[in-house]
Amino acid sequence: MLLKNKLGIENEIELSKEEERITKLKAIELFETNKLEQMEVGTFNSLSQIHKYLFEDIYEFAGKIRTENIAKNNFRFASSMYLKEALQNIDKMPQSNFDEIIEKYIEMNIAHPFREGNGRSTRIWLDMILKKELGKVVDWSKVNKQDYLLAMERSPVKSTEIKILLKNALTTKTNDRDVYMKGIDASYSYEGYTTFKTEDLKK
Repeated sequence: MLLKNKLGIENEIELSKEEERITKLKAIELFETNKLEQMEVGTFNSLSQIHKYLFEDIYEFAGKIRTENIAKNNFRFASSMYLKEALQNIDKMPQSNFDEIIEKYIEMNIAHPFREGNGRSTRIWLDMILKKELGKVVDWSKVNKQDYLLAMERSPVKSTEIKILLKNALTTKTNDRDVYMKGIDASYSYEGYTTFKTEDLKK
């Protein structure tokens, strides 16, 4: 489904390409201007700021909590009806060690607070937490994309897989732009969201 966009693009493939190009440029700006250093680490507010910065030139909903219910394949993300409450609870989750940080990341993925662009924004957000608490970030070039997506799909039931995958990819190169930019790759993200009505949750 083609999302309404500020660019006036009416072709899904063209929109996807332009979206990736723009968000990568904006991600570089975020990194090089040290704007990330000025954000509160591990809160939805900072995630919203990241999302707004990356997508504000493309979508009106940049940085805003979605009002639609969305799903990928058979997995339904958090209902929009309870999203604000879920995000408040995620803010309160501890983040003092690796396991706690990844559990928080998993919960934010389940929340999927935005209509589009959750993966890219949340991976930057995750690395901010890891950098502050552990002095490390994920080297996404060491993470197999398909393994990552499958592990994230299974993570609400079993988090061991994603924890092992990400732990093995940790690096102390926290200020390396190339390492940072690997996480902006759209191919790590869920694509092809579908929307559904709240009453469908009862089915």
